[in-house]
Amino acid sequence: MKTRANAIAGGHLLRRREFLGHTATGLSGIALAALLDEQGLLRGEESGTVSGKQPLRPSIDAARPFAARSPHFPAAAKRVIVIFCSGACSHVDTFDYKPELEARHGQPLPGAEKLVTFQGEQGNVTRSPWKFRPRGECGKMISELVPHLGELADDICFLHSLKGKTNTHGPGENYMSTGFTLDGFPSAGAWVSYALGTDNENLPAYVAIPDPRGTPQNSVNNWGPGFLPAAFQGTDFNASLPIRNLARPESIAAARDAGTRDYLRRLNDRHLERFPGDSELAARISSYELAARMQLSIPAVRDLTTETAATLAMYGADDTGNPLKAAYARNCLLARRLLEQGVRFIQLFNGAYQTGGEGVSNWDGHKAIEKQYSVHGPVFDQPTAALLRDLKQRGLLKDTLVVWCTEFGRMPTFQKGASGRDHNPEGFTAWLAGAGVKAPFSYGSTDEFGYKAVENVVTVQDFHATLLHLLGLDHERLTFYYNGLERRLTDVSGKVVRPVLA
Repeated sequence: MKTRANAIAGGHLLRRREFLGHTATGLSGIALAALLDEQGLLRGEESGTVSGKQPLRPSIDAARPFAARSPHFPAAAKRVIVIFCSGACSHVDTFDYKPELEARHGQPLPGAEKLVTFQGEQGNVTRSPWKFRPRGECGKMISELVPHLGELADDICFLHSLKGKTNTHGPGENYMSTGFTLDGFPSAGAWVSYALGTDNENLPAYVAIPDPRGTPQNSVNNWGPGFLPAAFQGTDFNASLPIRNLARPESIAAARDAGTRDYLRRLNDRHLERFPGDSELAARISSYELAARMQLSIPAVRDLTTETAATLAMYGADDTGNPLKAAYARNCLLARRLLEQGVRFIQLFNGAYQTGGEGVSNWDGHKAIEKQYSVHGPVFDQPTAALLRDLKQRGLLKDTLVVWCTEFGRMPTFQKGASGRDHNPEGFTAWLAGAGVKAPFSYGSTDEFGYKAVENVVTVQDFHATLLHLLGLDHERLTFYYNGLERRLTDVSGKVVRPVLA
């Protein structure tokens, strides 16, 4: 029978041995917590980041979430455009010249005989179908697949030693766009919008421009907000696809639409007067007001008829013989116009997820790389080079950071029984141009075959840390407190690649 004391205690009293055991484990837990805190490995919301530094979270007014905010220190770049070649563009066929592929063409890859990668067993070392030749005054060896970009070799800073964590497209896109292979993390653009806001109150702070053929494999994850407030996600549209649900329905007259907005504004103002601390309502009002302003600003910025014939020809936007190239060129023109209007962060995609079969609509050249890349190269090359030229001649390149990247590289071998290259996250290339970076410059290298990064290896966290640094942001201190952790774009690692800084 239970005693009254037992009942009061919940039906069970601790025995002496249990009491001593709980005491011992409790004291050891307290001691462990103290040790972890001394080493900077246990931090509360206000204590600091994993590096031991104090967080620098931006102060955001819910009623003006996109208001311009100051960087942590003077910035080289005011804005960023990331050009993302979806499908994993081959570095050894574009920007990473490897004479050994010529010298050992048709031979097994030394030390990797019968190597099995993403799609299966590898064949022999295979030279590029495109010749490399010295370009620019610097003499950088660049493939004839991208001749227009080759002409700009003196303006580009190449990073030849990137290393990834995955050989699968979806996680690879996540990793390059968010710093994590899993879904649910904020994109780099969302972090920048959260940190800096924008100088233009009539356009989104962050715009994603999908390829004319469609979205990349992981679609909105590439420009999503993750656990950051939804206001900081990218707004996706391109030169041929308007923003969804932005235009006024034809069935509603303009005067009626304006009157409804005015009435709603008065109701919202009254509510805010009664409840001045309602930040969620203030944020919604700000979002709706931005949408209303975008109804006027977006059609104007998307109207390319104001561009000169010479500009359209420079980009290839008038190329009637290659409509896909012309469509991508119009996206490049749109990107330049958005940058001119003060948009802070732009992601411009070249390639879409398998809309026409493997390697048809992106750079995933497994089966017949010469045939596939002969389509993708001309679509990508001239418009992208024209964007760089245009930014430079308009004076925008001096404070704009241009980034080119892809989710991982490709093998120096052809796949066994095929005429294409398999996935290779062990070593690949990205490049930077514009604000704050050395040019012409090449940093890091893969081995003699282009298989693995071996010199000055750059992780994606290093890559992102450098991008943030050029925007005046300390990647170790830019945080968002979520689920008990001070979250960062660079997770718990990453270092600024200082040798590439001008």
